[in-house]
Amino acid sequence: MRYIEFGIGNKWLIRTETELNDGTEFEVRGIVRPIQFQSAYIRIWIRKTVLIIDLKQGLKVTKKNRNEFKIIFGIVSL
Repeated sequence: MRYIEFGIGNKWLIRTETELNDGTEFEVRGIVRPIQFQSAYIRIWIRKTVLIIDLKQGLKVTKKNRNEFKIIFGIVSL
C-alpha cells in the first residue's frame, strides 16, 4: 500500500509512505507514481488523540503514545 500525504506535521509537506508486504515501511519526499486510488482520508492529530475521517472506513478516533500536532490529507493507493 502507498499513502500519499499532504499537510503539516510530517517530515515533508508532501510525502509518500510505502508499506511492504512484510510489514516494513519507508517514506520518500514527493509523490511516487503510478497512483491507483483506493481511498482518501483526513487525519487530525492533536497531542495523543488522532481523529481519522476516511472515505471507506468512516470515522475513527485512536490514541497514540507520543504528543504530536498534524493536519494531513491523504490518498491510499496500491
